[in-house]
Amino acid sequence: MSARALAIVHTCIYDAWAAYDERAVGTELHGALRRPRPERTAANKEEAVSYAAYRALTDLMPAEAAAVFAPLMKQLGYDPDNQSIDIETPAGIGNVVCAAVLEFRHHDGSNQLGDLAQGPYTDWTSYAPVNAPNNLSGKLSITNPDRWQPLTHVNADGDLILQRFLVPHWCKVIPFALSKGNQFRGHFRGPATYGSSEYRQQAEELVALSAGLTDRQKMIAEYWKDGPNSEQPPGHWALFAQAVSRRDHHGLDDDVKMFFALSNALLDAGIAAWDMKRAYDSVRPISAIPMLFQGKTIRSWGGPGKGTVEMDGARWRPYQPASDPTPPFPEYVSGHSTFSAAAAHILKLFTGSDRFGESVTLPAGSSKIEPHVTPAQPIVLQWETFTEAADEAGMSRRYGGIHFKAADLVGRDLGRTVATEVWSKAQGYFDGSDKTPVRDLLTMTPNLRDQGQ
Repeated sequence: MSARALAIVHTCIYDAWAAYDERAVGTELHGALRRPRPERTAANKEEAVSYAAYRALTDLMPAEAAAVFAPLMKQLGYDPDNQSIDIETPAGIGNVVCAAVLEFRHHDGSNQLGDLAQGPYTDWTSYAPVNAPNNLSGKLSITNPDRWQPLTHVNADGDLILQRFLVPHWCKVIPFALSKGNQFRGHFRGPATYGSSEYRQQAEELVALSAGLTDRQKMIAEYWKDGPNSEQPPGHWALFAQAVSRRDHHGLDDDVKMFFALSNALLDAGIAAWDMKRAYDSVRPISAIPMLFQGKTIRSWGGPGKGTVEMDGARWRPYQPASDPTPPFPEYVSGHSTFSAAAAHILKLFTGSDRFGESVTLPAGSSKIEPHVTPAQPIVLQWETFTEAADEAGMSRRYGGIHFKAADLVGRDLGRTVATEVWSKAQGYFDGSDKTPVRDLLTMTPNLRDQGQ
């Protein structure tokens, strides 16, 4: 959902900007709004993209409109109440292109409006898990060891949570560049199946990783977690893109195109990853490992501050907070790996180099899972390349006990494959060669007036 929101905002920004470019065409109205050369000023571009972004953000997050987005518009010197659809003005351009994008995205299968099933973004495809919930008591019962098992656990607010597959319908969302969510599913093998040597081997590998966790590996797992109440993996890579913008001294034109390609790659990466999660409905390590090793003694991480201990395999837990032990959706493929590889590949293609050169220092004792204990000394995570950062993000989910090896590695390949498709599509918009039919502005205008745009 966060990837889709980023894609909508940056598509609206791009479409508004394209009206003031010599060659670029927008995604919805193509070149129909192109303004004459004398109007292609920096000030007009800035105003048009600001209105486009504002309209998109207030649609996606209406509760924040008055407190956050309207004040930002005023700080920029623009009237947030200007709902002009006069395409001879920058505000009108921004409002019109955003309305066109929203008209399309409101009916893209995400159920943003709650018109496919009650409640925004709720599932409309009638998904139901085949396994009863795991209450993490150490007494595991699982009907089908190949399939996802929801958990019941207490969250950070002290509420008892019964996990539900988060947006199982996301495989049905209309992508930006892919023909559909399953376009590349057949290019990759599926997850290991119960009873195979690979199924057991992947579990043994994860147990061994857990037993040998170093402070550095623990902090890698925590840094890349991007769980509840965070910017999520798509937002994490958007922050990296901001660093690239500062590093390379981007102007508006550069940023508009970079974030357009990046955010739509993240959108399509999410759709492709969730297609595999829905298709395979695969078991998480938190269910598979206790099921395989219950009644047997294993060595693994024993919990916050306990280090590596011997335990009954039924009590194995991932290196995660007790309030958020494992995400609420199936295992295969890794969303982190898919998002990160897609984003890294777009940034590599856009900048013409894999060079990144960013780092972060994690202070001693800054762990949220083992506070005041881990790490014993400051840890520096440094990435010379975008690919190195993406690979570390994927590996972090194995250190954290969230994913098996195959889900990580296939997710990386899937992300790069998706990004290549998105980059090709984006180039067609940038150079004006995309031949998508132009929406009829005349038939669209009454709808804009009806919407108060």
